[in-house]
Amino acid sequence: MIPVTPRLALDERDLEERFIRAAGPGGQNVNKVSTAVELRFRLGGFTEMPDDVRARLEKLAGRRLTLDGEIVLRADAHRTQERNRAEALERLIDLVERATHA
Repeated sequence: MIPVTPRLALDERDLEERFIRAAGPGGQNVNKVSTAVELRFRLGGFTEMPDDVRARLEKLAGRRLTLDGEIVLRADAHRTQERNRAEALERLIDLVERATHA
C-alpha cells in the first residue's frame, strides 16, 4: 500500500508502469535507453476510495484520464528510470491528495 493520507492509501495492484524512450536531447544514450516512465493508475481497481474523492480525482485528472478509467502520467525529466519513476509516483500521490479536499 502506498500512503496518501492517514485514511487513504493506493493499492500497488492498481499501478502499472512502462518504460519508454524519452524525447529530446539525451547525449550518448538518446534512442538507446528507455528512461522515461508511463505510470497508469486504475480508478476502478483494488484501491478503496470514497465516491466524492473519486469524482474530484476524475475532474482533476482531466485529459490524463482515459476512457478505460485509467490515469496516465508520464515522467521523462530525469536521466534515470528510478528518478522518473519516483517523480511520476509523487505526481500521482499529489493528485490523489488534492482530490481528498472538498
